[in-house]
Amino acid sequence: MQCPGQDTRYWKPGAVFEAKCPHCGSEIEFFKDEVSRRCKKCGERMINPKLDFGCASYCKYAEQCLGVLPPELLAGREDLFKDRVAIAVKRYLGKDFRRVGHATRVARYAEQIGKQERGNLAVILSAAYLHRVGAKEAWEKYQSDEPRLQEMEAPAAAREILTNLGANPKLIDEVCDIIGYVDAPGANENQNFKIYYDAKRLADLEESAKEHPLSPEELEGLLANRFLTPSGRELASQELAKHCRNPRASQS
Repeated sequence: MQCPGQDTRYWKPGAVFEAKCPHCGSEIEFFKDEVSRRCKKCGERMINPKLDFGCASYCKYAEQCLGVLPPELLAGREDLFKDRVAIAVKRYLGKDFRRVGHATRVARYAEQIGKQERGNLAVILSAAYLHRVGAKEAWEKYQSDEPRLQEMEAPAAAREILTNLGANPKLIDEVCDIIGYVDAPGANENQNFKIYYDAKRLADLEESAKEHPLSPEELEGLLANRFLTPSGRELASQELAKHCRNPRASQS
């Protein structure tokens, strides 16, 4: 079955149009489903300026449908994919607003750290959003949502969600490895894990510090020992400083 967007029976006026070559200014005729065309005058290849890459940004058949995907689309696929993961997690957790909020906070920090540390945002943000999805299974099996039990159950639930979204098997495996990690991190963990770990650690510490403000000495110790990346440490310094006790107030 042909995608309706590519089936000429559903095309409307404007499906065939002309656009100016950005290199020489000559007119290039495009069909709306063409990814690119080569200019007959200067020979440069031009990306179709009206091609809608919306579905191609997440469809696992995009390359078969559109051919070789342009860099602009490849860069946007990760952003759209993490949005779909976020929506899937919110549906999965339902009215568990506390965990949805926590996952969103971890993802926000993971994105900030990940951009600075040049991590794979599709992996990191998927892990951030999915790391609490084991809570439902943990409660059903053990009548407990103790963090270690959540970590045990999260990979299976995450794998099902990511598979239903059509994620790449390598991405699925790495995300499940990251969120199923229950031991203290070692020095040889990969960069994606370190970024996720720092984002999760920061969100956890921030929640705790809101109820039990940190002293400047406690903050200094946390920054020295609890974070694995320079960007994670810097962001933690900024965010956790907002929840520090005033040293003068504590002495009075």
